[in-house]
Amino acid sequence: MRRTDQPQPALGQAIRELRQKRGATLKEVAPAAGITFGTLALIERGEGNPTWATLRGIASALGVSVSELAKAAEKLES
Repeated sequence: MRRTDQPQPALGQAIRELRQKRGATLKEVAPAAGITFGTLALIERGEGNPTWATLRGIASALGVSVSELAKAAEKLES
């Protein structure tokens, strides 16, 4: 995944917060989500715009639904 011109900082922050809340590391979550450590780090920094499949993988690895992840990101945006 490359950096994007359309960053998603709230989504990245929501993913990071959920991961940390579960006590999981990037190295644990990334393979469970089917992505690399670097890709997950890029997304968490808000520098990557994940595809739908990537987002579903991350949500699954964190044990939440995509809608829960979206709601967490929306709260951070407001």
